[in-house]
Amino acid sequence: MRNTLTTIVAGALLAALAAPAGAHHAFAANFDANKPIRFEAVITKMEWINPHVWIHVDAKMPDGSVEQWMIEAGSPSMLFRRGIDKNSVAAGMEVIVEGYQARNGSRRANGRDITLPDGRNLFLSGAGDGPGE
Repeated sequence: MRNTLTTIVAGALLAALAAPAGAHHAFAANFDANKPIRFEAVITKMEWINPHVWIHVDAKMPDGSVEQWMIEAGSPSMLFRRGIDKNSVAAGMEVIVEGYQARNGSRRANGRDITLPDGRNLFLSGAGDGPGE
């Protein structure tokens, strides 16, 4: 009886702790699949931090203006497993960014892909990020 009660309490605690983690990574809560973005940009800064890597860019808009955007990528460990490291993407690099804009309309986006100057395409999203994943 005592072991059963301990197991139930432990299971309930694990379930309660897992719920906020799942909510944090919900694409639909933060980004809008109906607001795709695609632009040429110059990387200004990379933040290799958990839980997500952030790529800061100066984006060239169709009207010729430049906007500062923050692009969310997967976790550092996920990018490393895909062969993307701190030397793959660096400040000053001209890239093409594709992803989905933040729901609140800010200049933040969930990055799906980034195309490097040599034509290589890097997949940035984490598991479960983006529409249909």
